[in-house]
Amino acid sequence: MDSNKLGHHISEQFNKELEDIRNKVLIMGGLLEQQIDLAVQAFTTGNIEIAEVVIKQDNQVDEMEMAIDQECTEILARRQPTAFDLRLLMSVIKIVHELERVGDKAKRVSEMAIQLGGGNGKVTYYEIEHMAELVKSMLHDALDAFARLDLANLSQITERDENVDREYDNILRQLITRMMEDPRHITRALDVLWTVRALERIGDHACYICEHLIYIVKGEDVRHSTQHQLEEKINH
Repeated sequence: MDSNKLGHHISEQFNKELEDIRNKVLIMGGLLEQQIDLAVQAFTTGNIEIAEVVIKQDNQVDEMEMAIDQECTEILARRQPTAFDLRLLMSVIKIVHELERVGDKAKRVSEMAIQLGGGNGKVTYYEIEHMAELVKSMLHDALDAFARLDLANLSQITERDENVDREYDNILRQLITRMMEDPRHITRALDVLWTVRALERIGDHACYICEHLIYIVKGEDVRHSTQHQLEEKINH
């Protein structure tokens, strides 16, 4: 399936309304990708000014979520859509909620950057940066699939969440080792742990967006499915 699915209404205005909704979701997603970049940059460089920018922009993310929610609600009430259109609008409300949560995680990383006071000690930046790149690419690809209403690469996106979980476990082991070697590192290590946990959750939200997309296109609720079950639904 592709975006042509949106162009099959008698009302040209309805077509424009649905396209406008989808474009706003993608704009919001682009802002969140930028937020992740800035948050990780703030954390790994100790740049407090960048961290503060991310925190302030979280209000913009919240406003975008509420505006899109309101627009979807108004269309639902006015158009009383069915089938694909109903699934699209209902899922967009859920997708922008996932994006808002991603914004919360980026804000959390920035707050940790400030809390660590611009100096993060003996933290392995490469591994945190690599984990951030993994989750950001998952989010980007999930949004790209949403833009095209295309399920072809969704299973590859969700599979990558296993790599994110492995990165998280590796960093967690390093932090535990550091705390055991020197208890003076405990407070700082816990702050880093909160940061890594926030990044890991971004990968989860990207997977949830994929699940919502499957519901839009297939009408199948795949929440709580295993990877194998999800692939079966995509290919069925």
